[in-house]
Amino acid sequence: MPADLNRVNLVGRLTRDPELRQLPSGDPVCNMRLAVSSRARQEDGSWGDRSNYFDVTVFGRQADTVSQYMAKGRRIGIDGRLSWREWQAQDGTKRQSVEIIANDVFFLDSRRDNEGGFTQSSDMPVAQAPQPVGAAAGADDDVPF
Repeated sequence: MPADLNRVNLVGRLTRDPELRQLPSGDPVCNMRLAVSSRARQEDGSWGDRSNYFDVTVFGRQADTVSQYMAKGRRIGIDGRLSWREWQAQDGTKRQSVEIIANDVFFLDSRRDNEGGFTQSSDMPVAQAPQPVGAAAGADDDVPF
């Protein structure tokens, strides 16, 4: 019998600044909301963008990093899992929600990307794209076509 699979991969933009708090154990937890757009056919038959919104929770050291370097409008990637929870509201009604528990968060904006009006902090670490093996400056001159 195949094993069940619970995995979510999303790329979108933060709809608000991340909110950092501490669990009773002292571990950091960060909550954020992610807007993910997709193309959909509208009532008039034309195509338009439709946004879906997801609550995302990040734990541990990543929670600290996300809260320090991310802000509303930033583009991020999430690799995680769905988590369903149920609770009783103050008025006595049962409530439920599905949220994403992030295993990995990827910062997708670059220092030059000011889309959404955000300017990245100069002290934020930026991943460099790997250079192909054997690539060197000026190697384009050696291309045979």
